[in-house]
Amino acid sequence: MTETTSEVLAELRGRVGCITLNRPRALNALSLQMVRDLMAVLLDWQGDARVLAVAIRGSNKEGAFGAFCAGGDIRFLHQAGSQGNPRIEDFFTEEYALNHLIHNYAKPYIAFMDGIVMGGGMGISQGASLRIVTERTKMAMPETAIGLFPDVGGGYFLSRCPGRVGEWLALTGETIGAADAIAFGLADGFLPADRQAQVWAGLDAQDFADGNAVQQWIASNLIAADACQISARGQIDQYFSLDGVPAIIAALEASDGAWERATAALLRKRSPLMLHVVLEQIRRARGMTLAQDLRMERDMVRHCFTLRPGQSETIEGIRALAVDKDHSPAWNPARIEEVDPALVQAFFASPWPAHAHPLVALV
Repeated sequence: MTETTSEVLAELRGRVGCITLNRPRALNALSLQMVRDLMAVLLDWQGDARVLAVAIRGSNKEGAFGAFCAGGDIRFLHQAGSQGNPRIEDFFTEEYALNHLIHNYAKPYIAFMDGIVMGGGMGISQGASLRIVTERTKMAMPETAIGLFPDVGGGYFLSRCPGRVGEWLALTGETIGAADAIAFGLADGFLPADRQAQVWAGLDAQDFADGNAVQQWIASNLIAADACQISARGQIDQYFSLDGVPAIIAALEASDGAWERATAALLRKRSPLMLHVVLEQIRRARGMTLAQDLRMERDMVRHCFTLRPGQSETIEGIRALAVDKDHSPAWNPARIEEVDPALVQAFFASPWPAHAHPLVALV
C-alpha cells in the first residue's frame, strides 16, 4: 500500500506505516493540505490491522531526513489573516485535531526529529510514543517572535517541562539541541544522524510481533546523548517563576549577569502583548488536559487575528519576519510595561458557546 501526494509521502514498509514530509524548500512547513493528508493517513492506518506502528520523518533538498518540520505555513497565515480567508479557521481547527489524534494514537507513533523541529513540527511530534533527536536537532517554539503564542498543544507540553523551563522556552523562543530536549522531557532518545537511514530501512526487514516490538527495536538503536548544554537552569527557575512579565523583565535587567542581560534583551524584541498572553497560557495549561488546552488555544488563535481589527500582533509579526523582512515589527503596545491586563484576559474568552466549539469533540 502506497499513498503519495506532492507533500506527504505515505507507504507501508513491512508492517510499519512510514510517512515522509516532502516540502523541503519550505523546511516541511505544514500547509492545510498537508494537515489533511496526515489526518487521513493516520485515521486509515489506525484501523488497518496490517499496520502495527507508524514512523514519521522529514526531508531536505538532498533527500530524506535533515529537516523535520519548521512549523505552520506562516506566509499562508499572513495572507489569509490579512484578507479574512476562512481557510485560516480550517487550518487551526484541523491542525489541533491532528495534534490531539497523535497524542492519543492507538498504535506506536515514532517521530524522527532530525534538523529543525519548531512550532507545528512540535505539534506533530510531541505526542509521539517515541521522540528521537539527533545532533542536528534544532528545537524551539519561537512564536512570540511573530506575535503569536506556542500553540499546537504548546501550553500542555511546555508546562510539563521541569521547573520553569516551559515559561522560559515559551517566552523567549530559544532554540535547544538534542541533549536539552531529552533533559527537558521533550524527547526520549538520541540517534546519530548518519544512522537514521539504516534504522528506517530496517523497518521492513524485521519480523515484528506487534507494535510494541517495533518501538522496542527502534529504541534499541538509540545511544546516550551528550550532557545537557543549558547551564542556566537555576536562573531559569529563579526568574521565570516570578509573578508576571514586568517582574521577570525588571529582575533580569537589574542583574549584572551576562545570561540575564541577554535574556532581557531578547524578551524586549518580542511582542509585549503576546509575552503577557503566553505566560498566562502556560500557567493555565498546567492544570489542563490536552483537550482543554487545545480548546483554549483555539480560542486564543481566533483572537490573534480578530480581537483588534487592523491591529493583529500576529499579522504584523509575520510581516516583519517573513514578508517584508525588515525585522522591525511595530508592536502595539510597544513596551512590556504598557500592556493592559484586560486585553490579555480577553484572549482567554471563548468566541463560541461550549456546545458549538470547533474542538468540542476532543476528550
